[in-house]
Parts: sequence; C-alpha cells; structure tokens
Amino acid sequence: MDELIWDTVRASCGWLDAANGTGQAELTCRILKLTEEAGEVAGAWIGLVGQNPRKGVTHTREEVAAELADVVFTALVAIESLGLDARTVVTACADKVRSRIT
Repeated sequence: MDELIWDTVRASCGWLDAANGTGQAELTCRILKLTEEAGEVAGAWIGLVGQNPRKGVTHTREEVAAELADVVFTALVAIESLGLDARTVVTACADKVRSRIT
C-alpha cells in the first residue's frame, strides 16, 4: 500500500487521541465504528440492487466500494488505536491468507 495510507492512518489515530483521549471507552467507540461503517456498506448495497421498492436503485458500485474503503480505513485506525502497527498486522494477515491459497 502507498505510504500515504499508513501515514494517514497514524495521523488519524493521533488526531482522535488528541480530541477524544485514549481510554477504554474511546477504544470501544473506535471498534464499534466498524459496525456503523459496515451498516453503511449494507445500505449502499441495498440501494445498488434496488431492494427497497419505495426507493428503487439509489447507489452505484463505486459508492458501495467507497463505503467498503471506509470500513477498511476505520479498521486500520482501530488497529493503531490498540497500540499496534496496522501495516504489520495487515501484512501478517495477508501472509496467512496467501499461505492458504497458494
């Protein structure tokens, strides 16, 4: 991934730390934020397939992808908020997945 991503993750974590602190309640909120973002993905997908007949088709694949990216970024910030290096954690995860599919 581009270095800008990792720098932005760390900067976002620092910004949240300064604004909201680093206590257990704040960490809980950062982890729960993933659920909120995942709900936005679900809503965008429902809008893409037009599942709600009252609303019809309201979203594009690009909008669904953007919501998925929000989930990814939120997860990276949550990992950093745990005091871990998100890049290291994601790399270890990718290595584990790679070992299963190759």
